[in-house]
Amino acid sequence: QVQLVESGGGLVQPGGSLRLSCAASGSIFRVNAMGWYRQAPGKQRRLVATITTGGSTNYADSVKGRFTISRDNAKNTVYLQMNSLKPEDTAVYFCKQVVTTTTLNLRDYWGQGTQVTVSS
Repeated sequence: QVQLVESGGGLVQPGGSLRLSCAASGSIFRVNAMGWYRQAPGKQRRLVATITTGGSTNYADSVKGRFTISRDNAKNTVYLQMNSLKPEDTAVYFCKQVVTTTTLNLRDYWGQGTQVTVSS
């Protein structure tokens, strides 16, 4: 089994910053792509950013220039640095890691979600 644990959400004023973390543990042979998604109330879950094993990144247009995704392969951890936050960034943020398990199965694992609220 593989578990993902997220941390770093909270309440922040517009223009502020937060850093999310997502650490994977368990029966991991290799972690492949990693990503962050978010879901606002009443809306579908949407991609925020992804990062490949080689470090190539992709961002939703709405967060380009404000958010930065990064990873620490030694710790099986993905980060999301969020700057210049706006009220419309308010959502539950979920991490996803594409994992090759020790039994050589490839599947997606999701974190439990962390609330980010941007409000004055």
